[in-house]
Amino acid sequence: MSQWTKVRFSRNRWQLYLLALIPVSVILIFAYIPMGGIVIAFKDFSVRRGIWGSKWVGTKYFDQLFNMPIFPIILKNTIILSLYSLAIGFPFPILLALAFNELRNARIKKVLQTITFAPYFISTVVVISILIQIFSYRYGVVNAIIQQFGGKSKDFMGSASFFRPAYVWSGVWQSAGYNAVLYIAALSGVDPTLYEAASIDGASRFQRMWHIDLPGIRPTIIITLILNAGNILSVGFEKVFLMQNAINYNISEIISTYVYKVGIEQAQYSFSTAVGLFNAVVNCTILILVNWISTKISDTGLF
Repeated sequence: MSQWTKVRFSRNRWQLYLLALIPVSVILIFAYIPMGGIVIAFKDFSVRRGIWGSKWVGTKYFDQLFNMPIFPIILKNTIILSLYSLAIGFPFPILLALAFNELRNARIKKVLQTITFAPYFISTVVVISILIQIFSYRYGVVNAIIQQFGGKSKDFMGSASFFRPAYVWSGVWQSAGYNAVLYIAALSGVDPTLYEAASIDGASRFQRMWHIDLPGIRPTIIITLILNAGNILSVGFEKVFLMQNAINYNISEIISTYVYKVGIEQAQYSFSTAVGLFNAVVNCTILILVNWISTKISDTGLF
C-alpha cells in the first residue's frame, strides 16, 4: 500500500476519528489535566495564592503522615478491611455465576439473577439503614428473635468485633449479583461441545465446572483479581463513615475517613493530596507486582 493510499484511507475515516475525539477529550480534561494538582502535595497550598503561587515545602506533608502515631493503625485497618473484603467478596460472584450456569430453567434463572442483581442499585445509606433496622439493640429484628427465645439483647452495632463482618458481608449481598454478570458473560463463550463431550464421558456437574467452566473463565478471574489487588488501599469512604462510632473507632478508622476528617473538614488540602498520592503510588506498585506475577505464572495479565 503506497503512502498516498494510506493518506486517502485515513481521510475516508475522519468520522471515526471525530467520534473518538469526544471520549479522548473527556479523559484528557477530567482525568489527565487534573493530575497537575498533585503538586499541591509538595506545597503549602493557599486558595488565595493558587497552586503555582503557594510555597514549596517538599515532603513536609508526607513526613507528617508517616510520623503520625495513628498512621500505623489506620494503615493496618485499611489493609485488613480491604483483604477481608477481597477474600470473601471475590469468590462469591464466581460461585454465583457457576450456579446460574447450571440452571436449565431459563425463567427461574432470570428471576434469580434479577433478585441477586437488584441490591446493587440500593444506595449505601439505605444499606446501612437496613443493617440498623436488623441489628439495632432496641428494635432490631435479630434482637427481637433472641428475646422470643429467652435470650438477652446484644448491641451488635455498638460492638467493635461486629464492624468488619457487617461491612464485608453486606457488601457481598449488595454487589455479588452485579459482579457475577461479568463471569456469566464469560461462561456464555465456553464451547458447548465441551459439555457434550464431558457428559458422554460421564463427568458430573462438579467435574464439568472444575474442568470446563473454571478454565474457561480463568482469564477473566485473573484480570479481575489484578484490578482488585490494585485497590488495596482504596477502601470506600461512605460506608465506613456511616458505620463508624466511638466504640468501633479503633478498627474502623481507615485512610479515607481520616483524610476526610483532617484534610477536608479542616481544609488541609495539601495533606489530603499527599495521602491520596501515597495511596495511588502504593496501589499502582501492587498492581504492577501482581500483574507481573500473574504473567509469569499463567501468561495472563493486563499488560
